[in-house]
Amino acid sequence: MKPFVQLLHFGYHQAMSCIFPVAIFGTLAVSSAIEMPFIPRYDAILLILLGVQYLMYRSGLETLDEIKVICVFHLIGLLLEIYKVWMGSWSYPEPGYTKLLGVPLYSGFMYASVASFMCQVWRRLRMDMTGWPGLASSALLGGAIYLNFFTHHFIPDFRWWLTALVFIVFRKTWIIYRVRTKTYRMPLSLAFIIVGFFIWLAENIATFFDAWKYPDQHQTWQLVSFSKISSWFLLVIISVIIVAQLKHVKAGRTSNSTFHD
Repeated sequence: MKPFVQLLHFGYHQAMSCIFPVAIFGTLAVSSAIEMPFIPRYDAILLILLGVQYLMYRSGLETLDEIKVICVFHLIGLLLEIYKVWMGSWSYPEPGYTKLLGVPLYSGFMYASVASFMCQVWRRLRMDMTGWPGLASSALLGGAIYLNFFTHHFIPDFRWWLTALVFIVFRKTWIIYRVRTKTYRMPLSLAFIIVGFFIWLAENIATFFDAWKYPDQHQTWQLVSFSKISSWFLLVIISVIIVAQLKHVKAGRTSNSTFHD
């Protein structure tokens, strides 16, 4: 009975951490099924998601610091979206007033939802890490991963080399999380894979509801390529690096005291 109770508590905190991602996909689903005569769909999605963020903050579901992290990820994601649309990787075919260089502003929230989940689950499960490689190694790797999303259009794609580096750099890093009074841990690299897979599932839902379209989805929807799991795997790493370092700065402690070696 006790393991079942632990699982229920763990599932509850995971579900509560997914409120903003669920709001995004719910909005995409409803807006694709209901015609909006007074406002373009992309603009309506943006207004709804801004309203959700406001309500989450006012209700205490998100803190001001978490809102700041979400804003950072929104900007990071929007810049990447603008570049990818420009390169023809995918498109946003519907009209909208709140589009910047062909990209609706709401799209940054899809990246920010990853940050929202990370911040929420970190706080709710009282997470910590052991064996953190430090700011220099993690920041350089995160920067190289983000840069590769841009440069692979012109030079060879180094994602598999970077993936190998992830397992090397984070080989000693474990996530510590707590459910009620019991403490658990798992390798950080395994957590990257699990979260990346679930984001890939979410991406299939998003494209099904026309959040965006890949070139091979314009005629009819089809499953997103399994290769995208590796992209999300690497993006999750960037998310964790930024959130972990911001948590470290917020705690006002040295790297060694925040992430025990």
